[in-house]
Amino acid sequence: MRIKTKLNLGVGLLFLMIIILSLVSGYSVFLIKADTENILKANYNTLEYSRNMILSLDEIKANPDNEIKTFKEYLEKQTQNVTEPGEKEATANLEKSFALLEKNGANEVLKTQIRQDIFAIMKLNLDAIKQKSDIAKLTAENANLWIAIVGSLCFLIAFNLLVNLPNNIANPIKELTLSIKEIANKNYSERVHFTNHNEYGDLAKSFNTMAQKLQEYNDSNLYKLFFEKKRLETLINNMHDPIIGLDNEGIVLFANDEALKIVGLKLEDVIGKSASTLALSNDLIRSLILKEDADSPKKQPLKIFAHGKESYFEKEILNITIIPTGEEKEINIGDVIILRNITLFKELDFAKTNFIATVSHELKTPIASIKLSLQLLENAKTGDMNDDQKQLVESIKDDSQRLLKITGELLNLSQLETGNIQLNIEKSNPHEIVNYAVEAVKVQADQKQIKLIIDADENLQDVKADSEKTGWVLINYLSNAIRYSSEKSTIIIKLKKENNQIVFQVIDTGKGIDTRYKDKVFDKYFQVPGSQKSGTGLGLAISKEFIEAQNGNVGVESNLGLGSTFWFSLKV
Repeated sequence: MRIKTKLNLGVGLLFLMIIILSLVSGYSVFLIKADTENILKANYNTLEYSRNMILSLDEIKANPDNEIKTFKEYLEKQTQNVTEPGEKEATANLEKSFALLEKNGANEVLKTQIRQDIFAIMKLNLDAIKQKSDIAKLTAENANLWIAIVGSLCFLIAFNLLVNLPNNIANPIKELTLSIKEIANKNYSERVHFTNHNEYGDLAKSFNTMAQKLQEYNDSNLYKLFFEKKRLETLINNMHDPIIGLDNEGIVLFANDEALKIVGLKLEDVIGKSASTLALSNDLIRSLILKEDADSPKKQPLKIFAHGKESYFEKEILNITIIPTGEEKEINIGDVIILRNITLFKELDFAKTNFIATVSHELKTPIASIKLSLQLLENAKTGDMNDDQKQLVESIKDDSQRLLKITGELLNLSQLETGNIQLNIEKSNPHEIVNYAVEAVKVQADQKQIKLIIDADENLQDVKADSEKTGWVLINYLSNAIRYSSEKSTIIIKLKKENNQIVFQVIDTGKGIDTRYKDKVFDKYFQVPGSQKSGTGLGLAISKEFIEAQNGNVGVESNLGLGSTFWFSLKV
């Protein structure tokens, strides 16, 4: 029998017995109430009327008119309340005796007769009360018997349900729970054995089928793949760098805890959702999925509030491609966005920049003082110097000039790194910038007898630039060209227009740059191995920052032994 049927039968029968018990109890109470009301109405009232008539009879002598009237009222009520056998005749005798008493109120014999008639009526009613009490008592006993029988049946049914129902339900569940624990412990050979043709039998059959399929799945390669997937998810989730995975349609496949923290979303709000849709309401996700143009200036780190402070992250988007089995062409299956936390390095870089800025600023004052002292020494008014002294002064002068150049470069670098550099972008004449730079290095070029040639197109448009910073860059290019060119050589400064940009080129005939180092010459502190270490390695790095801050580009073209061409371009 089905469990549901058993429950319906047991509970339904118990419910029916409770209804029967309620009906029997109600009916019994109703019968007892009817008997009680019958005694009160039929007999008790007669006794009350009789008592009042006796009292009036006793008072007739003192107040005959009033008491006779009262007696007559209660006699009339008694006449209307005749209910017992013989009571009608007794009441009739009382009426006859009272009629005679009305004619002769002083007759004591009549009064005695009237009392006897009243006592006869009272006796009839007292006997009736006793009889009806016995009937009510019997009704109550029968009611108790039926209530006891029905209550016992309810108790037996309830007791049977209490004893059998929990075991019938709990024991199979307990066995099933133990089997589920075995399955959870990867004991997929576990089975349950319910033979009853009820819900538990169906459950056992379904459970055994599930266990069999799990056993087959565990023995298959799919399980191994799933296990490796879980291992990979755990590995990604435990990484300290935020990671987000997208499929080829931009749907979020996974995101580790660190990524969820910085984007401020829950896992269920991200997984399976389109990154483009999420980007509409989340600025950080919009900046993460945005891919930089390869030709754009260098990537700036993302500044994100994370771990209770402003943190810096370097974004990297890895495009994932595979070659399907049996094919030769790669297909794109998605992207992985990695945010590398560079906060510590950024903090160290800030500390280094502040240190350099402080030291450079402090050095400028004593260097300026040294230069002033050298000017005083060179002044004839302070006295004549011999040749050795002049040589020493020139040496100190060169060293102080080099120190001043280095501190200037360091200050420029610190300004660039802290973002404090001020650019005065305006319309600038490229010819004037070139002429200014050439005049600045003319003495340096004359010392090596190097010829500076300007090859500039005519009628060039003005450029959007800070003429002072741009002139500094061109001077740096020319100073390097002069330094690495041989004596009596030629340096060409070329000025031309290309694609809505003005290109500044410095072409020398020096020893050139090895191909291995061309991509590094604009890096901070880098110097080509084997070159003279006369500088800091910052000039080209600062030049690159100055030009890119003006939305321009820099570059170099060089072949070892054939000279170099350093260039930068600015928009017209």
